[in-house]
Amino acid sequence: MTSHSGPLYEVTFFVAPDSVEAFEQRIGEHARAILLDPAVEDCTLYPGNDDDEGRKRRVCLYALSGDDVIDDFIDGPAGELEAQLRAEFDDEIDVSARVLREDQISELIPEASANCLNCGSRLRGQYCGTCGQRSRSRLISLWELVSDAFGDLFEIDSRLWQTLIPLLVRPGRLTADYLQGKRARFMPPFRMYLVLSLLFFVVAFFDPREEFSLLFEPQPEPTPEEVQQQAEDREAAAAEARATIEELVEEGVVDEEDLSGNLQVDESGVRFTFDDDDDDEGEGEDSESDCNVTEEDVADLPEWLARRMTPERLQRVCERTRLDDGKALIEGVLDNIPAALIILLPLMAFVLKALYPLSKRYYVEHLLFFVHFHAFFFLMLTLQILFLRFSNWVGIPDALSILVTVVTSFYIAIYLFVAMRTVYGQGRFVTFLKYSVLLIAYLFGFTATMLAALAIAAFSIAA
Repeated sequence: MTSHSGPLYEVTFFVAPDSVEAFEQRIGEHARAILLDPAVEDCTLYPGNDDDEGRKRRVCLYALSGDDVIDDFIDGPAGELEAQLRAEFDDEIDVSARVLREDQISELIPEASANCLNCGSRLRGQYCGTCGQRSRSRLISLWELVSDAFGDLFEIDSRLWQTLIPLLVRPGRLTADYLQGKRARFMPPFRMYLVLSLLFFVVAFFDPREEFSLLFEPQPEPTPEEVQQQAEDREAAAAEARATIEELVEEGVVDEEDLSGNLQVDESGVRFTFDDDDDDEGEGEDSESDCNVTEEDVADLPEWLARRMTPERLQRVCERTRLDDGKALIEGVLDNIPAALIILLPLMAFVLKALYPLSKRYYVEHLLFFVHFHAFFFLMLTLQILFLRFSNWVGIPDALSILVTVVTSFYIAIYLFVAMRTVYGQGRFVTFLKYSVLLIAYLFGFTATMLAALAIAAFSIAA
């Protein structure tokens, strides 16, 4: 068979042993006759291994002239042949087919299945029409394995970029297209939301020097000369502070009797305390009673909440928070924020459902709107954080960095308004009224979910 650029159409027949001779005569006549078709450049017949039932495998490989004739050939001569053979041989044969390229012939082995290896459906092209899996039976190189892993990231026409670009610059368009049935070209909404939220939390809160400290060299200890220099700098700062205080006393700005003379100098700077016995005593009493929680403090709480927020439990939360300066509490809140935001999604969808009672939209359609908006929100926050870090790295002026952050923050608010108009199609004034109500509801919902995250984190450290 000569080399050509057209596709190959492979038809595999499994024939009962008693019918092989008649079948080969019939398929041979067909192979000679089909060469008269201008769409067929060549037709090759070859045998294969028997299947588990003892049926004989025979393969007919057509070399077609181009991609433009595939559909007509499958629906025409190929379909007619299959119908005739089934009429003549009934259950004595089984037929399957697929479209290949000439450079794939080396991959074909006699035991290879002509059906989809994933779902078993009949193949009529490079990809399965049922599950979408490619017809190739095996990976042939490390590069193909890497391409499968990162193809969506580097291919400009992949679903990743076809999703992120409209999500970022076309408010509401992604939701509107999805509701109109244009879905296969985009990433699934919840998968996109989870990926972007995970990316945000990694960028915002992941510190590689803390998590992978073993991979970084420790900071060198200061030399004796550096320690001496630091001590001299602190002494100079203390002397300057004393001189400043003496000037204030001479000018009558500060009364010398009110000074305690307690000048503290350390790595954090210079501090001078004023003498106020009454204040010190009050502060001492307050500091001792900061974590003294009594029954009166929880008396006004609802009964179901008071049973959980007992004075003893609240006191343990206070003591452990003060012990580590709230570090464990902050970490607990950060761990609970993703779950809190997921809970916020269906709550806000109910608000949209109430704002558009005549839209005839299902609740899940309003939920989809907020899934897309939250995905956009996480994407914008991630880009803002990366831009601020890049600005510090390359030395962009702080004023410009702050300006860009403020502008993009306003864009998030404008994005929501435009997205509501795009998806729900109402006028500017009506949309603005509903937009205002939605923002107020969002503020209350966000505050409530964050307080819930704080409460869960607080009681988790007291358990």
